Amino acid sequence: MKQFSSRFSMGVHILTLIAVMPGDCTGDIIAGSVNTNPVVIRRIMAQLKKAGLISVRPGVGGATLLKDPASISLLEVYHAVEVIDEGPLFNFHQNSSPRCPVGRTIEASLAAELAEAQAAMEQKLSSVSIAKMMGQAG
Repeated sequence: MKQFSSRFSMGVHILTLIAVMPGDCTGDIIAGSVNTNPVVIRRIMAQLKKAGLISVRPGVGGATLLKDPASISLLEVYHAVEVIDEGPLFNFHQNSSPRCPVGRTIEASLAAELAEAQAAMEQKLSSVSIAKMMGQAG
């Protein structure tokens, strides 16, 4: 099964760490905690900044949350860092044969099921906050 990129889990990790260590989170500290290259962290932090979730002070100034951790949902993080356009999460193959009884109906049949799966995932992500992640850290 195809997986989402690790940007989502790293984004949650970054925001939770910033919330737990306000004022002390430099890119190097975050990279050490995530155990990945600082360049990767800077890219994700740029996406989080663009989404209005963090501010980043140049140099060794670190990062701070721009919102209360209780008001940042995992869905918001997902939308900030994943490069998936708004809309359906699942794509369909093109040009099914209209002469085939399965080919002419599969997209409509499957679309409803996949939309329901996406809605369930988004509902779950929207119900979990960075504050909850903070409570589970440590």
